[in-house]
Amino acid sequence: MKIPFVIAIGAFALFVFSGAVMFLWNHIFPAVFHIGVITLWQAAGILLLCRLLFGGFKGRHGRWRGRKQMFGQWQDMTPEEKELFKQRAHCCR
Repeated sequence: MKIPFVIAIGAFALFVFSGAVMFLWNHIFPAVFHIGVITLWQAAGILLLCRLLFGGFKGRHGRWRGRKQMFGQWQDMTPEEKELFKQRAHCCR
């Protein structure tokens, strides 16, 4: 039951984001750069290409996992260790 729902939401999100890219491209780029308009599939391809080049596919969970782990380590530190950590972090800014 969950898998078809997730697939449907993903397809809808792809359609909406591709439509937004297509709309913006077709209303800005032809007027500014004198280039042609794009289709919905071309917009989806541009979206995928940008995701590959600039975002990757790692998702957001990797960043939060590291922060949670660091917070756990911070909780286990003594006040002296916390002060030493703050001093080291401050000198490197």
